[in-house]
Amino acid sequence: MVRSITAAALAGFLGLAAVAAAVTPARAAGDIVLPRAGQVGIGMQVQGGSLLSAGELGREFGGGPGLTFKVRYRMRFERAIGLTFDAQQLHARRPFGGAGAFDSLQDFPAVKRDRLKLNTAAIEFYQMFDTRERTVKMLSAGIGFAQVSAHLTDGETQIPLAGDGIFLSAGAGLERFVFHSWAWDLSSRYLMLFHDGKMNHDLQAQLGLIFYAAY
Repeated sequence: MVRSITAAALAGFLGLAAVAAAVTPARAAGDIVLPRAGQVGIGMQVQGGSLLSAGELGREFGGGPGLTFKVRYRMRFERAIGLTFDAQQLHARRPFGGAGAFDSLQDFPAVKRDRLKLNTAAIEFYQMFDTRERTVKMLSAGIGFAQVSAHLTDGETQIPLAGDGIFLSAGAGLERFVFHSWAWDLSSRYLMLFHDGKMNHDLQAQLGLIFYAAY
């Protein structure tokens, strides 16, 4: 019940923040400094994510909150390249031991799985649109590594039998510049995560700010 309330609160926050970004009052053109090719953006986002139950990890763990850190380098021809780092906490669907990607906990019946800790690092490529406008749209694709572990109710960390995984990502988003080189960064992303030879699916919605350093 508490986890459901937490997930609902996070979803509500993301929704309200998205509305706030959409209704931000227009500023004078001189207040906005759009980034140029060669500039680097640094951003942070809060996120809500969920594993689909179709994958091995998704059968054990569902949704939860996370944080995203991004570095994005603007290139010519409305393109960009960047590094993305995620830290997700995904709650157990049914805390249990035995089957799945992790070791058996049958010898310790009082200990249950609390949540999955999923840390990822990726290199991503962006195709942008309307880069001379205040609202920049983009599509992204990437590849990266995922560090997978389970947090147990006794405070310990459990590593899966197959170790870590790799993933491919695809996403879409926008930057809405609101003051100088500061912009709302709203995006969604799909991760196809390969772990122990099996495919898992992670969906993310992210909202935060990005700042492009001038020089």
